[in-house]
Amino acid sequence: MTENAGDRRPLASRNTRWAQGIARWLAQRSVTPNQISQASMVAAALAGGAFWWAGYMESVGRIVMLVCAALFCQLRLLCNLFDGMVAVEGGKGAPDGPFWNEFPDRIADILIFIGVGYGIDVPELGWAAASFAVLTAYVRELGRANGLPSDFSGPMAKPHRMATITAAALISTLEPLWRGRDEVLAVALFVIAVGAAITVLRRGFGIIRGLKARSS
Repeated sequence: MTENAGDRRPLASRNTRWAQGIARWLAQRSVTPNQISQASMVAAALAGGAFWWAGYMESVGRIVMLVCAALFCQLRLLCNLFDGMVAVEGGKGAPDGPFWNEFPDRIADILIFIGVGYGIDVPELGWAAASFAVLTAYVRELGRANGLPSDFSGPMAKPHRMATITAAALISTLEPLWRGRDEVLAVALFVIAVGAAITVLRRGFGIIRGLKARSS
C-alpha cells in the first residue's frame, strides 16, 4: 500500500526539475519515505526550538535564531514534499506509509506553533494556532473517511501556514528598524489561528454538502 497518487495535495513544486531530481536521487539511496516523514518532525522540533530560543536572545543572536527557525520550517516542507515523491514516483511506499504521511505533520504543526507562542510569551496563542492547524487535517481526513475527496482548501492549509510563519520570522529580523519585538510573530500566530479556524469551517461545510449531494 502506498500513498494514494490520486488524492495528494496539489503542489506546483512537485513538477519542477529540481524536485524531481532530488526525489530520484533519494529514491536511488537507502532512504525510505517513512524516514523522510520522520525527519520532518526533527526539522519542526528544531524550528520550534529556534523560535522559543529567539525569545530569550537579543541582537545578532535573536536574528540568527529567527533565520534558523525560518529555514527549519522550509526544511519541514521539503520533507513533506519528498516523502510523497519517493513513495509514489520512486515506488518505495510501505504498508505503514499512510500513518507516517499524516502523523508527523500534526506533530510538526504543534511543535512549531507552540515554540512560537512560548517564544513571544503568549503560549495560549501558540496553542490556539496549533489546535486549529490539527483540526484542519482532522476535518480533511473525516471527509475522506466518508468517501469524499480530500479537501486541501485554505485559507490556512499547511503550505499557507508555513509560508506565513516563515515570512513572519524573516520580517522579525528587521525589528531593530522600528524598535519592536514579537509584534510580527504575534500577528502571524493570530492570522494562522483565525485562518485555520475558517478553514475548518469551510471544509466542514464542504463535507456536509458532499454527503447531502451523495444521498440525493
